[in-house]
Amino acid sequence: MLHVFVFLALSCLLIPPANGAECGGKPDPNAQPNRTPIYTAAPTLVKTISNGKRYTIGNGEDAFDIIHVWGTPYEMGRAHGQLMQDKAGKMADDVWKYMEDQIIDPINRTIHLQEWFLKDVADFGLDAALDLELLATERYTGSYFYEEARGLADAAGIDFKKLMRIHMIGELTKGSCSMIGAWGSSLFKPDSLLQLRALDWAVDGPFKDYPQVTVYHPTNSSDGHAFANFGWTSWIGSITGMSSRQMAISEIGVSFPDETFGAESRFGVPFTFILRDILQFDNTLEDSLKRLTDAKRTCDLILGVGDGKERAFRGVQYSASVANFYTDTNLKPEAAWHPKINDTVYFGMDWLCPGYSEVLARQLQTYHGKLTPELVAHEVVPIVQTGNMQVAVYDLTGNRALLSNARASYESGPKNAYDRQFVQLNMTQLFNEPAPPGFHY
Repeated sequence: MLHVFVFLALSCLLIPPANGAECGGKPDPNAQPNRTPIYTAAPTLVKTISNGKRYTIGNGEDAFDIIHVWGTPYEMGRAHGQLMQDKAGKMADDVWKYMEDQIIDPINRTIHLQEWFLKDVADFGLDAALDLELLATERYTGSYFYEEARGLADAAGIDFKKLMRIHMIGELTKGSCSMIGAWGSSLFKPDSLLQLRALDWAVDGPFKDYPQVTVYHPTNSSDGHAFANFGWTSWIGSITGMSSRQMAISEIGVSFPDETFGAESRFGVPFTFILRDILQFDNTLEDSLKRLTDAKRTCDLILGVGDGKERAFRGVQYSASVANFYTDTNLKPEAAWHPKINDTVYFGMDWLCPGYSEVLARQLQTYHGKLTPELVAHEVVPIVQTGNMQVAVYDLTGNRALLSNARASYESGPKNAYDRQFVQLNMTQLFNEPAPPGFHY
């Protein structure tokens, strides 16, 4: 029990924010639009089991997996492992090795790790440091998550502890990402809601080799409703996704906060779990805002939640200390490089990030009243150069999404997702996929 008491002592030290600093860098002024036609064909069935289906979608090297899973949390996890046995264990092993390499070789480190985590690794080793993170978040994590992970581990032959440890990576790193929520006068179709989630992260890591959309069809109402996780094989947390309630999520890691964020905490619900809860359980935007307000929060983030039924979007300043909600009229931070735009909420790469935010603002102002999902994919993200790992553009009213992924290690062509082909997902069809023959709710 000694390591527990040491951990508790270390965790009482709150992490000060990086006040007084702004992120550096800006997009290449010679960045070009993405003219690659969007792939719109239907998925192709690859495999069926008793409570799951596996499809592929996309053209050539830009193809990725879509899996459907039905049942209880354990059964859905097991179906995931059975459908993806050729990739699931390898993905977990590759991520674990990547985490080890990031710790061992600071010169070649491609992700920013929390300093307190690096200290824990130095003091206790990687396994124990991650176990401490699991201990800090365990009481705030739904049992369904552990049940699903157990099913996945059992079916794919993955060590359960390893699987849980790699799911802590989101809490330990800072990704620079961007988001948009746009409605009304900003759109070509004013009666709709458009949302962007652009993930800027480690394109030199292993995640790029395992893109996957997982569509959940829970058996019991207590396990939520159908939703889709846009992520990777063996990954059951959420950072990108849509639900059958026409809701979607966006997220930005904050490395450059101001004093309004307060201190971070290690005790609370991992943000990849609370974002999944929004997709899996919430029916309205109001449900999600209450969830975020009431949650035991941890690290500094900007979140976004959209509700296509209400044509409503909120940006969220999220930290252990605050949960503040923003529309176009009260948008923060207030700065010349972050102007208010009617019927638009947006954040470029961080909280204090002038170089990217002003280019994002310029594109949104240039195309105000003309925005469509296709235009965002072609003319906004490639010019802002945001979404190197993954880009999702949600049409929450039309119930569809455009998704692109970074170049895998075995692929050719542009490196970054924002320059690669987007694939259209018909979310109505995905959520209404018929269960395999013989499966009954």
